[in-house]
Amino acid sequence: MLEEQVLVWNDALEDARIRALVSETPLQAQEYEELSRHVAVANAELTRRRAEVEDLIRERDELLRTWTPKDENG
Repeated sequence: MLEEQVLVWNDALEDARIRALVSETPLQAQEYEELSRHVAVANAELTRRRAEVEDLIRERDELLRTWTPKDENG
């Protein structure tokens, strides 16, 4: 879900950048800067979460490699 939100925010950021360039007003530039900071934080969080998932997958795989199922006698 975060990935989808970040994609939408990245698109909105590009739209804001174009509006800021075309309008050349301080308000549009400020809106672009604020959205840019927001998107940067969201992208950083997405990167952090992806790394966390990769770590968990590696940990799971290692546990599965070393796991020995118990037989019926325990």
